[in-house]
Amino acid sequence: MSSRWLKHYMPRSLYARAALILVLPVIVLLLVVGIAFLQKHLEDVTAQMTETATREVTLVLETMETAETQQQALAAIRPDMSALDMKARFVDGDQDAMIDKRRWYDFIAPQVEANLRAGLPDLVAVALPSGDEARLYLETDLGTLQLTLDRRRLSPAAPHQLIVTMVFFAVVMTSISFLYMRNQLRPITRLADAAQAFGRGRVVPYSPGGAIEVRAAGSAFLEMRARIERQMEQRTMMLSGVSHDLRTPLTRLKLGLSMLPEDEAAPMQQDVDEMQLLLDAFLDFSRGAAEGPAEAVEPAALLRQIVDDARRAGHKAELVSVEGEGTAMLRPTAIRRAVENLIGNAVRYGNRAEVSLSLTPKTMRIRVEDDGPGIPVEQRTDAVKPFSRLDPARNQNQGSGVGLGLAIVSDIARAHGGVLRLGKSDRLGGLCADIIIGR
Repeated sequence: MSSRWLKHYMPRSLYARAALILVLPVIVLLLVVGIAFLQKHLEDVTAQMTETATREVTLVLETMETAETQQQALAAIRPDMSALDMKARFVDGDQDAMIDKRRWYDFIAPQVEANLRAGLPDLVAVALPSGDEARLYLETDLGTLQLTLDRRRLSPAAPHQLIVTMVFFAVVMTSISFLYMRNQLRPITRLADAAQAFGRGRVVPYSPGGAIEVRAAGSAFLEMRARIERQMEQRTMMLSGVSHDLRTPLTRLKLGLSMLPEDEAAPMQQDVDEMQLLLDAFLDFSRGAAEGPAEAVEPAALLRQIVDDARRAGHKAELVSVEGEGTAMLRPTAIRRAVENLIGNAVRYGNRAEVSLSLTPKTMRIRVEDDGPGIPVEQRTDAVKPFSRLDPARNQNQGSGVGLGLAIVSDIARAHGGVLRLGKSDRLGGLCADIIIGR
């Protein structure tokens, strides 16, 4: 329970998670090493070096205490300047040189200044420019004294060098790791793309690669895809045989009934027509979305053609809205059958059908609404099951059908990697059927 909040901030893709696994330890290592180096090495060494420099400056100040003029003071400390390798001169207190100057990446400078100010009460300013020298400005009775000394006497030379070196090699090694990781993750991505495409009814070329485990998963996927394709091919062949074998006796029955008197043949003719309708619906359901490969289709143009055909057939259908534009990978014949089934259900159980299309960068939604009685919430799950017939009272106009209309639509939507959702129409009050497919 306590870790659920973290899921919202964690990356979702495999690349991002692998990158986090690579980068996070490197960053933590750099922080730990950097902090340990600064605290245990640089700070201690800098404290010792600045303490030594503080003693030397104190010695210089004590030597010039007896001098009465600046020239006498400089002459008194000249031997010390030579021995201590320093330079001394008096400057005006308002010169810009007294302003603290330091390099932006000189992260040890604040500690140097703090240590010097703690040991030298008369210190006015510390200048640590980008060169190899440091300037100390001290207030004396004779004026502001400037002492120039080697910066390396206050702190280790180039204290940032270790940090820069660590960061540089961390970037280099992380980049190499990213290249290796990409080569290892690419077979997994290809497998995921092939599986996703097959789930949406498309077959893309794929060959197993990568590590042993990924190759095993890829080989298993290829075997599964081949097995499913064989089953679909066998089902199509079986349906072709069934269609031929059943249509022939039905034709003979129709021919025989046509020779009987009309009053005797009418009941049997109705049974034969119902058998024909049941056979056609069963074949449509069994074919599903197996007709032709998926191709780039403009859904708006396809829906306009379907609605026009429905109007010519005498149905009250209308394309009310189209949001978005572009193409989608669809099987046109299967989508046509699905939308025609929804329009047929709409005008069978109501008076009119309104069709709308919504396209987003990720999804496509085809909506068909009617003004019929709708389907209760508790019956919507059963409504998409094959051969499921709801309450006959729901149909006010025609017969109740064979119970395969919505099942065919649901099967076609799943074959495209989508879903069929049933609800209540806010516009017309009847059934609202949405076919939602990923683009």
